[in-house]
Amino acid sequence: MAENPEIRIEKLRKLIHQYRYDFHVLDKETISPEALDSLKKELTELEQKHPEFYDAHSPTQRVAGVAIDKFSKVTHKIQQWSYNDAFSEKDMIAFNERINRYLKRDIQTPIEYTCELKIDGLKVVLEYEKGKLIRAATRGDGLIGEDVTHNIRTVQSLPLVLTMPLSIIVEGEVWVSKKNFALLNERQKAAGLPLYANPRNIAAGTVRQLDPSIAASRNLDVFVYDLAYIDDQKNAPQSQYDELQFLKKLGFKVNPHAQKVKDIQGVLAYWTHWKDVFKKEDYLIDGVVVKVNSH
Repeated sequence: MAENPEIRIEKLRKLIHQYRYDFHVLDKETISPEALDSLKKELTELEQKHPEFYDAHSPTQRVAGVAIDKFSKVTHKIQQWSYNDAFSEKDMIAFNERINRYLKRDIQTPIEYTCELKIDGLKVVLEYEKGKLIRAATRGDGLIGEDVTHNIRTVQSLPLVLTMPLSIIVEGEVWVSKKNFALLNERQKAAGLPLYANPRNIAAGTVRQLDPSIAASRNLDVFVYDLAYIDDQKNAPQSQYDELQFLKKLGFKVNPHAQKVKDIQGVLAYWTHWKDVFKKEDYLIDGVVVKVNSH
């Protein structure tokens, strides 16, 4: 007997979501690209044959709808903060001392930090309701951004559906890989068009395209690094490092080079290491982000 189409459609969606997670989050290729394309083709055909089972969060709906006329404004539910800058070892020691004074502790008492690479791309704020992506916005002025959901949905490494039905707001950085940047410029050159200046400009420009098919053609990527809000406090991580592991568990792509260190000297060692090797990564890095680990 042929499998019930509704059951088969749901099974295919779950399989494709899982393979996306394996590839983009776990960095494992658990199925060949050809086999995955075959599953997507079958799902597309079944959905077209049975429109009564339409789901906006299906893997086939990443490039959904027609081009928009203009961007709408979004008021952030969580105000967006900015980083303070540090340019030297002396600046970081002073930062550590300020934290200690704020906590009314002796400045010799070690504070645990989480160190992360600062990706040079475009910040986005992502809102999920009961585990499903409902909105993506730019940072804007920290209070109001622009709705770019139609373009962010095209990012293959971003989950449309989480592994848990939570209502959350997360923050991340959209970027273009160096390898993809070269391919896009080859395409521009072949078409006799001006070359792109750098990967960051492409990321920013692509997120602000009115037509999602253009965004889909440019293969954006994203790292998620902050859980700004969660409706289920019993699941809320109590430290930044645990938060990153939790985000990964939910299905987000998290930069693999985050490191928990026991004191400010560990921060300086992390910075010294990446100062020498950051160019080896396939994405632009413009610094190190340091956060007190304990929330």
